[in-house]
Amino acid sequence: MTGPQLDGLCVRDLRVTFDGFTAVDGVDLDVPPGDIRFLIGPNGAGKTTVVDAVTGLVRATGSARFGDRELLGRDVHRIARLGIGRTFQTASVFEELTVVQNLDIAAGVTRSWWTLARRRNRIPDEVVAALETIGLSDRGDQLAGTLAHGQKQWLEIGMLLVSDARLLLLDEPVAGMSHEERDATGALLETVSRDRTVVVIEHDMDFLRRFARSVTVLHAGRVLSEGTVAQVQADPRVQEVYLGVDTATEA
Repeated sequence: MTGPQLDGLCVRDLRVTFDGFTAVDGVDLDVPPGDIRFLIGPNGAGKTTVVDAVTGLVRATGSARFGDRELLGRDVHRIARLGIGRTFQTASVFEELTVVQNLDIAAGVTRSWWTLARRRNRIPDEVVAALETIGLSDRGDQLAGTLAHGQKQWLEIGMLLVSDARLLLLDEPVAGMSHEERDATGALLETVSRDRTVVVIEHDMDFLRRFARSVTVLHAGRVLSEGTVAQVQADPRVQEVYLGVDTATEA
């Protein structure tokens, strides 16, 4: 028995303009199936806007395909139903509900209202699996609002898993986390990427060095550099623009 097909993200000539200002200027991206791609760059480089365009939050021109499906031009909810899930810098969970209830609601995207409304005597299998994956099996009955910061982020990732997202777009998932929480989040991304494709917007360079499989550096709305962590770190343009190293002066 084979698992679900792994798809990749292909972006071509992506452009986003706000009142005459070009925030994303002809970006091309090829994120292969199962990759953990990190998007990095200075503030204002266009990282979040690229994700906003892919998920339908802002209008864009060009092309963004996940597998054989074009995403641009679709409504946000239709893009989500194609298996595209995202998180924001602040975790979006229902704090007055339990962990299990949060996951159950997220899983209910594909269920009928009657199925959601009726009382169940057991936790759905996909919710049990997600609890184990995100490391919250012992906290299913805990209110989401009482979780630690990192645990809320894991819960939100779990909500994407139960909604059957195949492409996960995560905006600074380890911001504000402890070292232990960052390590656990990195391990979670590695687990998730076994049958999904992951794109991470991140500023934490240590986290990137440990867990990125590939890196795209954006600057002024364009791709500045792309490759492995080692390749990007060795690129003089990245050292000058992103890391603040003046390579011409040092030469």
